[in-house]
Amino acid sequence: MWWFQQGLSFLPSALVIWTAAAFIFSYITAIILHHVDPALPYISDTGTIAPEKCLFGAMLNFAAVLCVATIYVRYKQVQALNPEGKYISKLNKAGFVLGLLSCLGLSFVANFQKTTFFAVHICGAVLTFGMGSLYMFVQTALSYLMQPKIHGKQIFWVRLLLVIWCGVSAFSMLTCSSLLYSGHFGSDIVQKLHWNPEDKGYVLHMITTAAEWSMSFSFFGFFLTYIRDFQKISLRVETNLHGLTLYDTVPCPINNEQSHLLSRDI
Repeated sequence: MWWFQQGLSFLPSALVIWTAAAFIFSYITAIILHHVDPALPYISDTGTIAPEKCLFGAMLNFAAVLCVATIYVRYKQVQALNPEGKYISKLNKAGFVLGLLSCLGLSFVANFQKTTFFAVHICGAVLTFGMGSLYMFVQTALSYLMQPKIHGKQIFWVRLLLVIWCGVSAFSMLTCSSLLYSGHFGSDIVQKLHWNPEDKGYVLHMITTAAEWSMSFSFFGFFLTYIRDFQKISLRVETNLHGLTLYDTVPCPINNEQSHLLSRDI
């Protein structure tokens, strides 16, 4: 059996591969059509103009669905492993909510372009990166609390390093973008897709875009750490029939049917 056939390990793998493909395909299309500069454009800039914005939006919407599924499975896994852990249970629920908010933000980023709906796009970016960073922090805290009985120390340290990487990137992006969009470098920066080294704010722009790509890679790395955990998970769907037909109103014995959902038992 291949590693991606074990449990639900294909979920985080598909999430990372699909999202990376969305970025890469949109970037290549935007470069070929000369819509953005090859040197580190904003991720959102590669999905601003048609036709790449159509590809960017469609692929990121599906990525948001994969992200919701991955976050839900992780939530159920922690819940099952720690049915009586008070603090772990609260952190797990908080992480689940933060993860869903991050997925919602990703959908906003996909469907509301920066040059058209700037306020909504920024709100989506804040939800995606901000709530996503907090989600990573909560999951790292859970990994610490669950060691050594359930989690090994190695996975905790890997996730901690990824959270630190994400935090440094987030601080750099927030600081430089605040300076860049403060109004001291012109009022057309929001619409600006092509930058020259002679332009005001070019250095801040490059640092901001590099930090944005760096944050995305830290997210990819973090979700890849779920692969080993998900190899030991399988989900079932249970159907309860409360009538002999779909139109029965009189209670009758319940017929239960259980079938595998997405994967077979390990």
